[in-house]
Amino acid sequence: MSRAVQHAEAVHAAIASLDGTLALARALVEGGRRIDLAGLEREATSLCAAVMALDEAEAKRMRPALLSLRSQVDGLADRLAAA
Repeated sequence: MSRAVQHAEAVHAAIASLDGTLALARALVEGGRRIDLAGLEREATSLCAAVMALDEAEAKRMRPALLSLRSQVDGLADRLAAA
């Protein structure tokens, strides 16, 4: 397996991990819990750097998943603002 393919798979796994983190954060906020977004910000920053290191075609394939993450973050931000 090439290094580029391994990197793309790692980025895909990171996207899935962040998706799970966001789902947990949303559930905590909906349950009235306060959350610290510092870890989420670090994870998102690392993910962005990893995506930037992909070749253009592979990065484009990640776009739908990344847009979904952005939507989730926006929704979480809205919930936090309303809390």
